[in-house]
Amino acid sequence: MFDIEEELKKLPARPGVYIMHDDKDAIIYVGKAISLKNRVRQYFQKSRNLGIKKEQMVEQIARFEYIITDSELEALVLESNLIKEHRPKYNTMLKDDKNYPFIKVTVGEAFPRIMMARKMKKDKSRYFGPYTSGGAVKDVIELTRKLYHLRSCSRSLPKDIGKERPCLYYHIKQCNAPCQGYISQEDYKKQVEGLLDFLNGNHKEILKELRQKMLSASEKMDFEEAAQYRDLIQSVEKIGERQKITDQHKEDKDIIAAAMEGEDAVTQVFFVRDGKLIGRDHFYMKIAPGDDRKGVLSSFLKQFYAGTPFIPKEIMLQEEVEDLELISQWLEKKKGQKVRIAVPKKGTKEKLVELAYQNAQMVLQRDRERIKREEGRTIGAVKEIAELLGLKEVNRIEAFDISNISGFQSVGSMVVYEKGKPKKSDYRKFRIKWVKGPNDYASMEEVLTRRFVHGLDEQEERKTENLEDAYGSFTRFPDLLMMDGGRGQVNIALEVLQKLNLNIPVCGMVKDDHHRTRGLYYNNVEIPISRDSEGFKLITRIQDEAHRFAIEYHRSLRSKGQVHSVLDDIPGIGPARRKALMKHFKGLEGIRDASREELAAVDSMNEKSAAEVYEFFHKGETKLPEDC
Repeated sequence: MFDIEEELKKLPARPGVYIMHDDKDAIIYVGKAISLKNRVRQYFQKSRNLGIKKEQMVEQIARFEYIITDSELEALVLESNLIKEHRPKYNTMLKDDKNYPFIKVTVGEAFPRIMMARKMKKDKSRYFGPYTSGGAVKDVIELTRKLYHLRSCSRSLPKDIGKERPCLYYHIKQCNAPCQGYISQEDYKKQVEGLLDFLNGNHKEILKELRQKMLSASEKMDFEEAAQYRDLIQSVEKIGERQKITDQHKEDKDIIAAAMEGEDAVTQVFFVRDGKLIGRDHFYMKIAPGDDRKGVLSSFLKQFYAGTPFIPKEIMLQEEVEDLELISQWLEKKKGQKVRIAVPKKGTKEKLVELAYQNAQMVLQRDRERIKREEGRTIGAVKEIAELLGLKEVNRIEAFDISNISGFQSVGSMVVYEKGKPKKSDYRKFRIKWVKGPNDYASMEEVLTRRFVHGLDEQEERKTENLEDAYGSFTRFPDLLMMDGGRGQVNIALEVLQKLNLNIPVCGMVKDDHHRTRGLYYNNVEIPISRDSEGFKLITRIQDEAHRFAIEYHRSLRSKGQVHSVLDDIPGIGPARRKALMKHFKGLEGIRDASREELAAVDSMNEKSAAEVYEFFHKGETKLPEDC
């Protein structure tokens, strides 16, 4: 049994991170300290007034653990990572985990490309951004392709020059086809330099060039071409106008302010890049008990900049935060150069901070009720399901379904819900390989085995090769498995998990005679659920989504399979000959009724392939599909 008083005596007077657990062993709070001994003791001193909410937290602490670090800075980094991973109840939490897009130019390649990227990697490429809108990034990329004619393909150049025909972008005059050797590497490099200059904000040169070309086309009476240049000029000017000048020094900075009400907060960020306000965004936060605005801003800084690859030179805040010097050191270490955190008191900067605060306040007032409703439908519903099943915490749910028609093209689907919301990037499809015929149980066994074996392999590979946490598409395992069915499907899932030594709760989504969700099957018991509850509605949504996803995949394979089964199964008949036959005879009936000589006369056909086709349709008089 954990004796808090005895464990307090063992605490070292060293920097580190402390982790508080409740009686269900759930992590409820993570904190850092320059001296673990002094800091952790403070929570359990009766003479110390912690405030009502923090006292409530202390009452729930059943045990604590700690991790020693070499410095307070290391403790800060570790604290931030642990909070992000475990999302403790009594920590101020950033609800949004947003990834802002960048424009990437692959300058390390012989013939560079321009593309959108979600992460800034340490490669030889140049990155511009981050931008607050993916649509804005796509607009800029589309415009620059029209202006500088850079390639968008993934061909390996110059190795693959001349191997394939030029793509559509060459024919619509948005690429100079370096893949064909139509432009030299030196000339292409000049276009890249112009592009980089444009992305750095220098639009004057390209505007001057476009105006000259427009006038030249007009003088030649080529008004169609002149109109195209006019449209390009307008697009460039629009991009320039979108960015409002706010700073003459052309620096990168973030302007941050928070509005608070009750347990909710909204933090507003203005993004200034190269002296231009390129956009803004807001973030919802759940306030920890006893936290004030300083604590909210401090938590935001640690969580936001832990997850974003870009750190500006200056961060302007509404007021000073806790651990200001420590956070500055951490950000400088991440960026590799000095980062200034300031609280402006007057002038334009102070007005911008005030504007950020007003925006945060407006969003908070507008969206508070909507947030509550949304949380009830999502997080609240997940909590309800967890309570019904007697589980401590459920974050990630994976649901599986099988679809086939008499065993034809059996497929499996995996849909993923996190915090009650679908995470479509983690959805997966499975084409059944090991099972023949209509056997849903065996098909489900195959799908689950492939899913978790693949996941275990990825986890092992990540450990041995020291890969990032984000590596692999199956690495993350669910907190709860939901099977589309009752006892049979649940037992199949439990058998698979047992074979792989995995401990994951499994429940079945049981349907009534009308094929509507009725309840959950868990631990050999069917648990009824009120139809009016948010938990029931979420289960229904998950079940319907798993079914929809499986059916959708099955239909796509079925439609492909109907063509394939008739012609592509004939020896010697590939896509080219199939196309030629269908074009010549206008359908399968014409092919079936044709003689050997008529078949051989078709382009790309010969006597041998003609004989194969003829034998296929006349040996046992092959029946054609009804819909052909």
